[in-house]
Amino acid sequence: MNTIEIDSKSGFCFGVVNAIKKAEEELAKGGVLYCLGDIVHNNLEVERLAKLGLRTINHEEFGQLTNVKVLLRAHGEPPSTYETAKRNNIEIIDASCPVVLRLQRRIKDKHNNEIDNETQIVIYGEKGHAEVNGLMGQTDSQAIVIEHKEDLDKLDYSKNICLFSQTTKPLDGFQDVIDIISSRISPDAQFEYFDTICRQVSNRIPNIKEFATKHDLIFFVAGKKSSNGKVLFSECKKYNSNSYFVSSPDEIDPAVIKQGISIGVCGATSTPKWQMEEVEKKIADISSLIAKSV
Repeated sequence: MNTIEIDSKSGFCFGVVNAIKKAEEELAKGGVLYCLGDIVHNNLEVERLAKLGLRTINHEEFGQLTNVKVLLRAHGEPPSTYETAKRNNIEIIDASCPVVLRLQRRIKDKHNNEIDNETQIVIYGEKGHAEVNGLMGQTDSQAIVIEHKEDLDKLDYSKNICLFSQTTKPLDGFQDVIDIISSRISPDAQFEYFDTICRQVSNRIPNIKEFATKHDLIFFVAGKKSSNGKVLFSECKKYNSNSYFVSSPDEIDPAVIKQGISIGVCGATSTPKWQMEEVEKKIADISSLIAKSV
């Protein structure tokens, strides 16, 4: 029979736990609650909360609402969102992650203090990501987003550069960006950087490495839109080539499950424990059928 283990260190980070808790508390009071964007990049969890009454909207729909309650998810929002809420008498349930809020304040302060000396505010992050959009808003959209190393070519290395990072980016990628900028910056320009990566996320990488290497087969559970999920799954695959990304139990391929192997189930910071438990149950059912057929 196969052994199956769920990684005890996988699952929701603090920011996501807090956002879902706030949503559930508000929904329990009755009435309508809107959420600006998916509360978490996990379709199944979004569907679960939708059944409780949470209505997901985009920014265009948000701008048309008045006299309602809207929850802001952990990713944070730009100042324009709060201005719209005030103008339209929208009650904000703010579930922005404290780590993200601190980063927003730092970037805003740096932008305001350096606006006169042409310092380039640079954000290492994913273009279009909700958190990055919120960070860009702190600089009146003047910051430069670096998603790939090739993007570094658009910086002016004769001018000062101040580098920040999206909280969920990998530490090694951030260090690569630091090294490249350091090698290119003019002696007459200043370069400073701030490690703003969330350790709740970055510390999962060494844990994923350890977990992935001790099992024969890995099922990594996450929503397809999860940025963090993509990063952590790539780490899984790096240390265990026999790793598979699934978003639901139905995506498990029974053909990859053999008899007498050790199977690990892990996930992203946007993956609820109940979803990993459903995948575990499906694996157990398939393993049982295999054992009976032998």
